[in-house]
Amino acid sequence: MQTNVSATKANLMAIRRSLELAQTGYDLMDRKRNILIREMMGLIDTAKRLQNQIDITFRTAYESLKTANITMGLSNVAEIAQSIPEEDKIKIRFRSVMGVEVPVVKLREEHPTLPYELSTTNSALDAAYMNFMRVKNFTVTLAEVENSIYKLASAIKKTQKRANALENIIIPNYQNLSKQIVSVLEEKEREEFTRMKVIKQQKQG
Repeated sequence: MQTNVSATKANLMAIRRSLELAQTGYDLMDRKRNILIREMMGLIDTAKRLQNQIDITFRTAYESLKTANITMGLSNVAEIAQSIPEEDKIKIRFRSVMGVEVPVVKLREEHPTLPYELSTTNSALDAAYMNFMRVKNFTVTLAEVENSIYKLASAIKKTQKRANALENIIIPNYQNLSKQIVSVLEEKEREEFTRMKVIKQQKQG
């Protein structure tokens, strides 16, 4: 920022306009930061809840899988596992939160069906499969939430940096420049007033 500005009324008006813009910019940055923080804190709570659901469902799924391995045999369970198709129905789009693009990850919903013959399995494997499906759905949502948290945290950091620069550097500099120019202009006015007074007295004398 230029600091050696000539003390003129035009420059004073320009600096005051710049100061007003800087203060408006700070207010906008501060508002954006607060909104992003609220959004991120809500997502952090959601991530904790999802992680807890994943942990619980994983434990349930593994208990069922353990039972299936015992009752059906490891080789049979492994053979069925190989026949389960890979997931290819995940779609990603984006939404904007105060100009920050965060992901929306969706898994195309279908009526859950077992991809194997029921005659060759038992209820333990069915329970394991359905619970692992639930884990997959939770994980997709958690991926969306955690990526959003990361993007919001990065945006908050940048916004905080800009707000700090405005609050601690740019605005004080404009305020100081404004005061300096006002002081110089007032001094010039006093000098001019004194000069005119002396001239008037000389003419009267």
